[in-house]
Amino acid sequence: MDAGVFDQWAARSLAQVEQALDEWTPADAPAGLGEAMRYAVLGAGKRLRPLLVLAAAEAAQSSCEAALRAACAVELIHAYSLVHDDMPCMDNDVLRRGKPTVHVQFGEAQAMLAGDAMQALAFEVLTPDGGMDAALQARLCRLLARASGHAGMAGGQAIDLASIGKSLDETALRDMHRRKTGVLLQASVLMGAACGDVSGAAWQSLSDYGAALGLAFQVVDDILDVTQDSAVLGKTAGKDQACDKPTYVSLMGLDGARAYAEQLRAQAHAALAASGLENTAWLSVLADKVVDRDN
Repeated sequence: MDAGVFDQWAARSLAQVEQALDEWTPADAPAGLGEAMRYAVLGAGKRLRPLLVLAAAEAAQSSCEAALRAACAVELIHAYSLVHDDMPCMDNDVLRRGKPTVHVQFGEAQAMLAGDAMQALAFEVLTPDGGMDAALQARLCRLLARASGHAGMAGGQAIDLASIGKSLDETALRDMHRRKTGVLLQASVLMGAACGDVSGAAWQSLSDYGAALGLAFQVVDDILDVTQDSAVLGKTAGKDQACDKPTYVSLMGLDGARAYAEQLRAQAHAALAASGLENTAWLSVLADKVVDRDN
């Protein structure tokens, strides 16, 4: 595929997401809360999760407003998780997306509340008063809640914090990263697919694609943490090693981690090929961009 064609689609999609996030993230929340929320979510980040939602929706032959709402909801969840992860009681970081973290800019209490409010807002976005089927609202909420909670992102973060200074084998490390990072990326794909009409076999293939891509994202994150500097990453480089956290690089070595990322890329492409869906080009490119990225 011509890279320019994908770039044009991505630019259009991201413009829609940014406009919707700007519209739906309130500036007038009380006591400066809206300012902190908007600082956390607007105008920064790769927006990989929204792009996965919209790419999967196109693969499912859907372009309805529900897909845009799902794209924004998953980005709100992701942004809230970063706000909380960066706080002193968690990863204690001062740089995110190339600017001071929310607790540095607004204080710890406001950062905690901004994260709480963005989490709630995600589900508000998924449940408009009209124009969206109630059954679809419920399905999207269920997918996002399961990916965000104890079985997914929050559970993975708990394992991550409990694993500092400990050695994990590959099975335990994979489970931690599947929950912490992978499940929300996988849910992004499935939320997009849920907006269209996807058979059981195709649904499973998209789920397999999302699982492979989600794990690949974390493997590459571990690689970049030791190969890039903070200016490129937009966050503090070398943080995992400094905090003595188990990573794919510490387990497999740099070359082994790179080889594993390539294996996961192949798995993602194979899952798309097995889906039987015709419009998977954007999903294919996104898998490549996850593995080939430098930040």
